[in-house]
Amino acid sequence: MSQHRHSGSSRGSGSSKVWHMEVDEESTLSQTQTLTQAQRSLEQHSPSEVEQKVNELVQFLLIKDQKKIPIKRIDILKYVLKDYKDLFPEILRRANQTLQQVFGLGVVEIDPKYHSYILISKFPPLEADTVNDDENTPKMGLLIVILSVIFMKGNVIKESAVWEMLRRLHIDCSGGKHRVFGDVKKLVTEEFVRQKYLEYSRLQHKDPPEFEFRWGPRAFKETSKKQILQFVAKIQRQNPKTWMSQYNEAEAEAGAVGKL
Repeated sequence: MSQHRHSGSSRGSGSSKVWHMEVDEESTLSQTQTLTQAQRSLEQHSPSEVEQKVNELVQFLLIKDQKKIPIKRIDILKYVLKDYKDLFPEILRRANQTLQQVFGLGVVEIDPKYHSYILISKFPPLEADTVNDDENTPKMGLLIVILSVIFMKGNVIKESAVWEMLRRLHIDCSGGKHRVFGDVKKLVTEEFVRQKYLEYSRLQHKDPPEFEFRWGPRAFKETSKKQILQFVAKIQRQNPKTWMSQYNEAEAEAGAVGKL
Protein backbone atom coordinates (compact mmCIF):
# COMPACT_ATOMS: atom_id res chain seq x y z
CA MET A 1 0.00 0.00 0.00
CA SER A 2 2.88 2.40 0.77
CA GLN A 3 4.10 2.08 -2.79
CA HIS A 4 0.72 3.18 -4.02
CA ARG A 5 0.51 6.14 -1.70
CA HIS A 6 4.02 7.57 -2.24
CA SER A 7 4.65 8.46 -5.86
CA GLY A 8 8.33 9.07 -5.15
CA SER A 9 8.99 5.36 -4.66
CA SER A 10 11.06 3.87 -7.47
CA ARG A 11 9.28 0.51 -7.14
CA GLY A 12 5.67 0.39 -8.26
CA SER A 13 5.80 3.91 -9.70
CA GLY A 14 3.70 2.80 -12.67
CA SER A 15 0.96 1.38 -10.46
CA SER A 16 1.20 4.52 -8.32
CA LYS A 17 0.42 6.68 -11.34
CA VAL A 18 -2.53 4.48 -12.22
CA TRP A 19 -3.81 4.65 -8.65
CA HIS A 20 -3.56 8.44 -8.56
CA MET A 21 -5.21 8.70 -11.96
CA GLU A 22 -8.14 6.64 -10.69
CA VAL A 23 -8.47 8.76 -7.54
CA ASP A 24 -8.24 11.96 -9.57
CA GLU A 25 -10.88 10.60 -11.94
CA GLU A 26 -13.19 9.93 -9.00
CA SER A 27 -12.64 13.41 -7.58
CA THR A 28 -13.48 14.94 -10.93
CA LEU A 29 -16.65 12.88 -11.17
CA SER A 30 -17.85 13.77 -7.71
CA GLN A 31 -16.82 17.42 -7.57
CA THR A 32 -17.25 18.91 -11.03
CA GLN A 33 -20.24 17.18 -12.54
CA THR A 34 -23.05 19.70 -12.91
CA LEU A 35 -26.73 19.06 -13.33
CA THR A 36 -26.47 20.02 -16.99
CA GLN A 37 -23.66 17.53 -17.53
CA ALA A 38 -25.68 14.80 -15.85
CA GLN A 39 -28.70 15.55 -18.02
CA ARG A 40 -26.55 15.55 -21.15
CA SER A 41 -25.04 12.21 -20.16
CA LEU A 42 -28.47 10.70 -19.52
CA GLU A 43 -29.61 11.79 -22.96
CA GLN A 44 -26.76 9.82 -24.53
CA HIS A 45 -28.12 6.53 -23.19
CA SER A 46 -31.54 4.93 -23.46
CA PRO A 47 -33.60 4.56 -20.25
CA SER A 48 -33.34 0.77 -20.53
CA GLU A 49 -29.54 0.95 -20.75
CA VAL A 50 -29.35 3.12 -17.64
CA GLU A 51 -31.80 0.87 -15.80
CA GLN A 52 -29.68 -2.15 -16.69
CA LYS A 53 -26.64 -0.49 -15.12
CA VAL A 54 -28.67 0.31 -12.00
CA ASN A 55 -29.64 -3.36 -11.69
CA GLU A 56 -26.04 -4.46 -12.25
CA LEU A 57 -24.84 -2.09 -9.52
CA VAL A 58 -27.48 -3.37 -7.09
CA GLN A 59 -26.33 -6.95 -7.68
CA PHE A 60 -22.66 -5.94 -7.37
CA LEU A 61 -23.24 -4.14 -4.06
CA LEU A 62 -25.21 -7.04 -2.59
CA ILE A 63 -22.59 -9.61 -3.54
CA LYS A 64 -19.68 -7.48 -2.32
CA ASP A 65 -21.46 -6.68 0.93
CA GLN A 66 -21.61 -10.36 1.87
CA LYS A 67 -17.88 -10.16 2.66
CA LYS A 68 -18.48 -7.10 4.86
CA ILE A 69 -15.53 -5.30 3.28
CA PRO A 70 -15.99 -1.64 2.20
CA ILE A 71 -16.83 -1.33 -1.48
CA LYS A 72 -14.55 1.06 -3.37
CA ARG A 73 -15.89 3.48 -5.93
CA ILE A 74 -12.89 2.62 -8.11
CA ASP A 75 -14.16 -0.97 -8.31
CA ILE A 76 -17.69 0.17 -9.12
CA LEU A 77 -16.40 2.31 -11.97
CA LYS A 78 -14.08 -0.41 -13.25
CA TYR A 79 -16.27 -3.50 -13.00
CA VAL A 80 -19.82 -2.16 -13.30
CA LEU A 81 -20.21 1.29 -14.83
CA LYS A 82 -17.34 1.21 -17.34
CA ASP A 83 -18.55 3.49 -20.16
CA TYR A 84 -21.22 4.96 -17.86
CA LYS A 85 -18.77 6.58 -15.42
CA ASP A 86 -20.20 10.03 -16.05
CA LEU A 87 -23.54 8.78 -14.69
CA PHE A 88 -22.10 7.49 -11.41
CA PRO A 89 -24.03 9.85 -9.07
CA GLU A 90 -27.36 9.20 -10.79
CA ILE A 91 -26.90 5.43 -11.06
CA LEU A 92 -25.77 5.21 -7.42
CA ARG A 93 -28.81 7.26 -6.35
CA ARG A 94 -31.19 4.94 -8.19
CA ALA A 95 -29.39 1.82 -6.93
CA ASN A 96 -29.65 3.13 -3.37
CA GLN A 97 -33.37 3.72 -3.87
CA THR A 98 -33.85 0.16 -5.14
CA LEU A 99 -31.83 -1.28 -2.26
CA GLN A 100 -34.01 0.57 0.25
CA GLN A 101 -37.30 -0.39 -1.38
CA VAL A 102 -36.46 -4.03 -2.10
CA PHE A 103 -33.92 -5.09 0.51
CA GLY A 104 -34.27 -2.57 3.32
CA LEU A 105 -30.62 -1.60 2.85
CA GLY A 106 -28.97 1.77 2.31
CA VAL A 107 -25.65 2.80 0.77
CA VAL A 108 -23.44 4.83 3.11
CA GLU A 109 -20.07 6.38 2.27
CA ILE A 110 -17.73 5.62 5.18
CA ASP A 111 -14.50 7.02 3.71
CA PRO A 112 -15.04 10.31 1.82
CA LYS A 113 -11.33 10.58 0.99
CA TYR A 114 -11.04 7.26 -0.83
CA HIS A 115 -14.77 6.88 -1.55
CA SER A 116 -15.60 3.58 0.12
CA TYR A 117 -19.15 2.43 0.77
CA ILE A 118 -20.98 -0.08 2.94
CA LEU A 119 -24.59 -1.26 3.10
CA ILE A 120 -26.53 -0.76 6.31
CA SER A 121 -29.84 -2.24 7.37
CA LYS A 122 -32.87 0.06 7.27
CA PHE A 123 -35.65 -2.45 7.83
CA PRO A 124 -37.57 -3.04 11.07
CA PRO A 125 -35.95 -5.43 13.54
CA LEU A 126 -36.56 -9.15 13.27
CA GLU A 127 -35.27 -10.98 16.32
CA ALA A 128 -34.58 -14.37 14.75
CA ASP A 129 -31.07 -15.79 14.91
CA THR A 130 -31.05 -16.09 11.12
CA VAL A 131 -31.11 -12.32 10.77
CA ASN A 132 -27.68 -12.10 12.36
CA ASP A 133 -26.28 -14.21 9.54
CA ASP A 134 -24.81 -11.75 7.03
CA GLU A 135 -25.69 -14.00 4.10
CA ASN A 136 -29.35 -13.85 5.10
CA THR A 137 -29.55 -10.05 5.33
CA PRO A 138 -30.79 -9.56 1.73
CA LYS A 139 -33.31 -12.38 2.25
CA MET A 140 -34.66 -10.67 5.34
CA GLY A 141 -34.90 -7.45 3.37
CA LEU A 142 -36.99 -9.23 0.75
CA LEU A 143 -39.14 -10.73 3.50
CA ILE A 144 -39.78 -7.30 5.01
CA VAL A 145 -40.91 -6.01 1.62
CA ILE A 146 -43.37 -8.90 1.28
CA LEU A 147 -44.66 -8.45 4.84
CA SER A 148 -45.10 -4.74 4.11
CA VAL A 149 -47.13 -5.37 0.97
CA ILE A 150 -49.33 -7.91 2.76
CA PHE A 151 -50.09 -5.47 5.57
CA MET A 152 -50.68 -2.49 3.29
CA LYS A 153 -53.02 -4.56 1.09
CA GLY A 154 -55.31 -5.55 3.95
CA ASN A 155 -53.33 -8.40 5.57
CA VAL A 156 -53.74 -10.82 2.67
CA ILE A 157 -52.48 -10.81 -0.90
CA LYS A 158 -52.75 -13.18 -3.85
CA GLU A 159 -49.63 -15.05 -4.87
CA SER A 160 -49.80 -13.62 -8.40
CA ALA A 161 -49.71 -10.08 -6.97
CA VAL A 162 -46.51 -10.89 -5.05
CA TRP A 163 -44.77 -12.18 -8.18
CA GLU A 164 -45.92 -9.13 -10.14
CA MET A 165 -44.62 -6.81 -7.43
CA LEU A 166 -41.23 -8.55 -7.41
CA ARG A 167 -41.09 -8.50 -11.20
CA ARG A 168 -41.54 -4.72 -11.15
CA LEU A 169 -38.61 -4.60 -8.74
CA HIS A 170 -36.52 -6.54 -11.29
CA ILE A 171 -36.46 -9.77 -9.27
CA ASP A 172 -36.95 -12.73 -11.58
CA CYS A 173 -39.52 -15.22 -10.26
CA SER A 174 -39.71 -17.37 -13.38
CA GLY A 175 -37.79 -20.23 -11.80
CA GLY A 176 -34.25 -19.24 -12.74
CA LYS A 177 -31.42 -18.79 -10.26
CA HIS A 178 -31.20 -15.27 -8.86
CA ARG A 179 -27.60 -14.27 -8.06
CA VAL A 180 -28.50 -13.31 -4.49
CA PHE A 181 -31.68 -15.22 -3.63
CA GLY A 182 -31.34 -18.38 -5.69
CA ASP A 183 -34.79 -19.78 -6.55
CA VAL A 184 -37.03 -16.87 -5.50
CA LYS A 185 -40.31 -18.81 -5.63
CA LYS A 186 -38.85 -21.60 -3.53
CA LEU A 187 -37.47 -19.07 -1.04
CA VAL A 188 -40.84 -17.38 -0.61
CA THR A 189 -43.25 -20.33 -0.79
CA GLU A 190 -41.08 -22.89 1.04
CA GLU A 191 -38.31 -21.36 3.15
CA PHE A 192 -40.23 -18.35 4.51
CA VAL A 193 -43.29 -20.58 5.04
CA ARG A 194 -41.26 -23.29 6.79
CA GLN A 195 -39.74 -20.62 9.05
CA LYS A 196 -43.31 -19.48 9.88
CA TYR A 197 -42.78 -15.95 8.58
CA LEU A 198 -45.50 -16.45 5.97
CA GLU A 199 -48.68 -18.48 5.64
CA TYR A 200 -49.31 -19.82 2.14
CA SER A 201 -52.78 -21.21 1.55
CA ARG A 202 -54.84 -22.34 -1.41
CA LEU A 203 -58.06 -20.52 -2.22
CA GLN A 204 -61.13 -22.72 -2.28
CA HIS A 205 -63.12 -23.38 -5.44
CA LYS A 206 -60.46 -21.99 -7.76
CA ASP A 207 -59.53 -23.80 -10.95
CA PRO A 208 -56.73 -23.45 -11.89
CA PRO A 209 -55.49 -23.32 -8.28
CA GLU A 210 -54.77 -19.93 -6.72
CA PHE A 211 -52.86 -19.20 -3.53
CA GLU A 212 -52.57 -16.30 -1.12
CA PHE A 213 -50.11 -15.06 1.50
CA ARG A 214 -50.64 -13.84 5.06
CA TRP A 215 -48.26 -13.06 7.90
CA GLY A 216 -47.11 -16.18 9.71
CA PRO A 217 -46.95 -16.47 13.53
CA ARG A 218 -43.20 -15.83 13.61
CA ALA A 219 -43.62 -12.49 11.83
CA PHE A 220 -46.04 -11.33 14.53
CA LYS A 221 -43.51 -12.31 17.21
CA GLU A 222 -40.47 -10.67 15.65
CA THR A 223 -41.84 -7.43 14.22
CA SER A 224 -45.06 -5.43 14.40
CA LYS A 225 -47.48 -3.66 12.10
CA LYS A 226 -46.37 -0.36 13.61
CA GLN A 227 -42.73 -1.02 12.74
CA ILE A 228 -43.68 -2.14 9.25
CA LEU A 229 -45.79 0.98 8.69
CA GLN A 230 -42.93 3.18 9.90
CA PHE A 231 -40.65 1.41 7.42
CA VAL A 232 -43.10 1.99 4.55
CA ALA A 233 -43.54 5.64 5.53
CA LYS A 234 -39.77 6.15 5.65
CA ILE A 235 -39.29 4.62 2.21
CA GLN A 236 -42.16 6.65 0.75
CA ARG A 237 -41.09 9.78 2.68
CA GLN A 238 -44.58 10.16 4.08
CA ASN A 239 -46.18 10.49 7.49
CA PRO A 240 -47.52 7.11 8.74
CA LYS A 241 -50.91 8.79 9.13
CA THR A 242 -51.05 9.06 5.34
CA TRP A 243 -52.49 5.55 5.55
CA MET A 244 -55.07 6.08 8.31
CA SER A 245 -56.62 2.62 8.13
CA GLN A 246 -53.25 0.90 8.54
CA TYR A 247 -52.17 3.49 11.12
CA ASN A 248 -55.21 2.84 13.30
CA GLU A 249 -54.76 -0.92 12.95
CA ALA A 250 -51.08 -0.69 13.89
CA GLU A 251 -51.82 1.53 16.90
CA ALA A 252 -54.57 -0.83 18.05
CA GLU A 253 -52.19 -3.79 17.83
CA ALA A 254 -49.49 -1.89 19.73
CA GLY A 255 -52.01 -0.96 22.42
CA ALA A 256 -53.19 -4.54 22.78
CA VAL A 257 -49.63 -5.82 23.09
CA GLY A 258 -48.88 -3.16 25.69
CA LYS A 259 -51.72 -4.42 27.89
CA LEU A 260 -50.41 -8.00 27.96
